[in-house]
Amino acid sequence: MPTLNQMNPNVQPPSTAEMKVAEILTTLRSERIKRGISQTDLADQIGMKQPQLARIERLVATPSLTTIERYAHGLGFEIGLSLVKGLNN
Repeated sequence: MPTLNQMNPNVQPPSTAEMKVAEILTTLRSERIKRGISQTDLADQIGMKQPQLARIERLVATPSLTTIERYAHGLGFEIGLSLVKGLNN
């Protein structure tokens, strides 16, 4: 079976930052499910519509940092950021 890159060489692999965002969103989704909270209930709690939350959880939509923070706060988490000097500097 051909790889995605072989099927469409114009497709770029996700960046490290995109992978970190996907990991955070996957963790938040897992926590929501583990707690038995529906998408509708969480969306209502954080001022979001359920379809928007569903797109974020399916990794179809790329949420802003503010939106990720709202999602995390709704489950009792804080988002932490750090600035690290790059290897080329």
